[in-house]
Amino acid sequence: MTKSQPEKGMWVIGYGSLIFKPPPHVSHRITGYIQGYIRRFWQSSIDHRGTPSSPGRVVTLISLDELRNDRFFHNDLHTYEVHNGDNDTADTGADVDVDHHSIDQLQPQDLKVYGCAYYIAPQHVDEVKQYLDIREQNGYELKSVKFYIKEVQAEQDNVVDLISSTHIPASDLHWDEFGAYIESSIYIGGLDLKSFIGPESIHDTAKIIKTNVGPSGKNSEYLIKLTHAVRELNCRDYYLEDLLKLIEE
Repeated sequence: MTKSQPEKGMWVIGYGSLIFKPPPHVSHRITGYIQGYIRRFWQSSIDHRGTPSSPGRVVTLISLDELRNDRFFHNDLHTYEVHNGDNDTADTGADVDVDHHSIDQLQPQDLKVYGCAYYIAPQHVDEVKQYLDIREQNGYELKSVKFYIKEVQAEQDNVVDLISSTHIPASDLHWDEFGAYIESSIYIGGLDLKSFIGPESIHDTAKIIKTNVGPSGKNSEYLIKLTHAVRELNCRDYYLEDLLKLIEE
């Protein structure tokens, strides 16, 4: 009996290697962001950018709720996100005495991770899911989040133009007080999994990335390509920028 194909296409978010190495069968790509997360190289990699005896580092996301609940994350959050790029402390390695109340006052919309969302047509959904399940098997879990379309902040008078310019199926396009968004799948490493190693100081992370190599290539190549890919989205990620400076020293 022939297996029936999914009736709907699928959106997949890239915030790490998927930005510079998209999945197969991509029909079109849009640029945007998710809210309520930060991006960090706090996922160990034993199958792509490292080995079991010498794990590398790849990116994962940490949610605002997780950040609030664990004070160990607060200094890092304050250095890169709360300061909005005023990250002089990162160059010195100094700790910041973070007021717990300032973290509690953060809202999901205060934290944005920029990346890409890829549309996979219905006839390719099963194949791409299998591909991604293998590619992201080392400690990543599949979740669904809102992906906001960059530079679309309010509902436009001519929705047809937006659909035409972004190639988003009309049924996939939604609006809320923050702008236009789609519901999309995303792979995130869980904090309770063995592969999650955060929080890790940026200097320790840089030392590992600088020297590690795995089946997919040099760990430093991953960081370099990701940082440049984010720049090409006309976005800044101060954590990535600082990490890149450290491995280039």
